[in-house]
Amino acid sequence: MSDSRSLISRRRLLQGAGAMWLLSVSQVGFAASSLVVAVRVWPASSYTRVTLESNKQLKYKQFALSNPDRVVVDIEGVNLNSVLKGIGGQIRGDDPFIKSARVGQFDPQTVRMVFELKQNVTPHLFALAPVAEFKERLVMDLYPANMNSEQDPLLALLEDYNNGKLDKDTPPSPEQGPQPGKAGRDRPIVIMLDPGHGGEDPGAIGPNKTREKDIVLKIARRLKALIDKEANMKAYMTRNEDVFIPLKVRVAKAQKQRADLFVSIHADAFTSGAARGSSVFALSTKGATSTAAKFLAQTQNAADLIGGVSKSGDRYLDHTMFDMVQSLTINDSLKFGKEVLARLGKVNKLHKNSVDQAGFAVLKAPDIPSILVETAFLSNVEEERKLRTATFQQEVAESILAGIKAYFADSSRLARRG
Repeated sequence: MSDSRSLISRRRLLQGAGAMWLLSVSQVGFAASSLVVAVRVWPASSYTRVTLESNKQLKYKQFALSNPDRVVVDIEGVNLNSVLKGIGGQIRGDDPFIKSARVGQFDPQTVRMVFELKQNVTPHLFALAPVAEFKERLVMDLYPANMNSEQDPLLALLEDYNNGKLDKDTPPSPEQGPQPGKAGRDRPIVIMLDPGHGGEDPGAIGPNKTREKDIVLKIARRLKALIDKEANMKAYMTRNEDVFIPLKVRVAKAQKQRADLFVSIHADAFTSGAARGSSVFALSTKGATSTAAKFLAQTQNAADLIGGVSKSGDRYLDHTMFDMVQSLTINDSLKFGKEVLARLGKVNKLHKNSVDQAGFAVLKAPDIPSILVETAFLSNVEEERKLRTATFQQEVAESILAGIKAYFADSSRLARRG
């Protein structure tokens, strides 16, 4: 098999019974036995992801069986080992899609995995090339076959994403911008909270194994609870569980909910454990304002590669989308970020006293002032300890809310966002 065919097959989506894609680099790769080094199962309300990590790309086929409903995945050139045998123990009782899983050596060259289902699903299988600490990965996402897009906008957006509809480089429709009326006066201020990372993508990991995805979800939940107590505010979250959501789906959800503000919440990491402090970032379409901001944007924009997406291409990274981002929105983002940064400085040391800028993919909604808050450095032992405490998490949430209130206290800004 040629190298070009191998590259093309990496991102192809597998659907339907009996389909099979050959995902090996060469015939030599087929001859040598592949070793599965990890199996991970990520159940969530929107979809369940099963990931097999191996030292080589895997050759597989997938099909469906009924009575009871099952998804079967045959993997060739693999021997059953303790890692594969443990997959049944990873199925949780609250998994909405998988009832049970079993695995066996179907023949001398094939391991068969059988997933008994709780509901009818649409499987999406694809391969991921090595990135960061991950080796070759085979991913199976199980989505509900009958998505209720009206009740769950995230499911609808994920369906559009998997069908390639979010890749179309089209201008945002009027329905994607902020709602009519003056935010906070005629209608509630709508705020989209974006806990970074999730699922397969842990984000930064502290010296004591604290995972960024867990900490920022806790902070976002605290902030949502505070916002929802305000009479003139309403908060939504891009994710409210341990699930991976592609970057552009996060942005699209903010547009779908017609958000007035977008706040992405993170916990930074650096090669030196001495780095510390809170930071706030806004979008730049003209290059990063510092080397640190450029580095951070590169690491955050790699979330899709780490978390695992089945398609390439992102209109929010395309230069034509950059051109559509109006200077007014970026200016509002800087003003919003300045208010939040000032409040964060009261509960933690600031890494920098001004709002930094870079090309963050998650901040590129054209008509929504958007900031990325780095709450503290997980790579710093002392700040990792603080991030783990309910007290500091609450202080960060209260600081962001205070910044939101200060930003909207300007009556002229209320009019502009109406």
